[in-house]
Amino acid sequence: MIKDRDYIVGLDIGTTKIATVIAREGSIGNIEIKGVGTSRSSGLKNGIVVNMDETTESIKRAMEEAERIAGVQPNEVIVGISGGHIKTIESTGIVAVTGDDNVIQKSDVDRVIAQAESISLPSDREIIHTISREFIVDHQVRTSNPVGMFGKKLEAKVNIVTAALNSAKNIIKCVEKAGYRVCDIVLQSLASSYAILESDEKEMGVVLVDMGGGTTDLAVFSNGTLSGTSIIGLGGENITSDLSRGLKTSKNVAEEIKLKYGVASSKLLKDKNFLVPVRGAAGWKEKQVSIQIVTNIIEMRTREILEFAYNELKRNFNTEMISSGVVLTGGTAKLKGIQEVTEEMFNLPVKVGSPEKGIEGLRDIVQDPAFSTSVGLVKYGIEHKGEVSSTKVAGERFFQRILERMKKWFNEQF
Repeated sequence: MIKDRDYIVGLDIGTTKIATVIAREGSIGNIEIKGVGTSRSSGLKNGIVVNMDETTESIKRAMEEAERIAGVQPNEVIVGISGGHIKTIESTGIVAVTGDDNVIQKSDVDRVIAQAESISLPSDREIIHTISREFIVDHQVRTSNPVGMFGKKLEAKVNIVTAALNSAKNIIKCVEKAGYRVCDIVLQSLASSYAILESDEKEMGVVLVDMGGGTTDLAVFSNGTLSGTSIIGLGGENITSDLSRGLKTSKNVAEEIKLKYGVASSKLLKDKNFLVPVRGAAGWKEKQVSIQIVTNIIEMRTREILEFAYNELKRNFNTEMISSGVVLTGGTAKLKGIQEVTEEMFNLPVKVGSPEKGIEGLRDIVQDPAFSTSVGLVKYGIEHKGEVSSTKVAGERFFQRILERMKKWFNEQF
């Protein structure tokens, strides 16, 4: 194995699956996928670490598989973060322009964003992203990039994404125990948007619904930027658990049935008389169950998850601004018929998104909704490489504060 700092690693630590992508910059605007690794995730619940040793081993397995395929051994990874502890806050900053002839400089933009970030947060929370929605010059001109414009006052309207400090520290610790350094932490739904959303979709207004194993993450984009996020503590694992209980079998068998026979709506069943073979758990005999029973269990939980997502959308966002529609992604988005059910419930156009454009190398493997976050983490890392953006700065500050607190705690304990 060779060590090469030119490679960027996206590590998606999910509740049911760990997905790793090792890549480097390809031709202009593209990424070249060199290694892909997956492992069954153990030790997390609803996106939060509950067993550090199991999580560490799951990370190791996924990383080792990707390294074996790529033939490289990177030291650093970009990690996605999710869970019900993620919160988004709207904030505003305003500063006087100090440059010559009142020309707005990059330093003015940095100052107004820093001013917007100076909000009071509980001691157990930190900022991971500060995302600019718009800038206002002299209370009149609205723009996404005020640098070079003339003005005396500069105002910034931002969305501040915060996370529970301990949840992030636990993720970082697991990655470090696996033998790697976390160079950045990125909101999973934001990362997925880099892999599957087009710029015109973000401009027109779009909802990204990232349906993972333990959580369903919503990210709403309008006017080209992230307007807000919401995370629901339900996902594909809940569907599997319902099947396991309803069919009286193990979760492993229930997951196999979901993937092979699962349909999100009984309306889409072609053969309602079909019998699904269900292997017995712990030596019990195999039995056969009507496909309608299996589908009813899946449909009830799927609709519940989507109903929660829709209610979150209606409660927190102006749906009239969503002209493009809904993009489904994540492993649960592969469930047959889920696109049709989502269209029915949201009353919006719906499509299933997976990483497709701008990918070279092992593209056939990652063209799957389950790899949206890990590919998006790589694209995020390349796009922000060597760039000081408000989003990147907040991530770096967050990571540095975590390291400082971890070091202080370690010194106090030992």
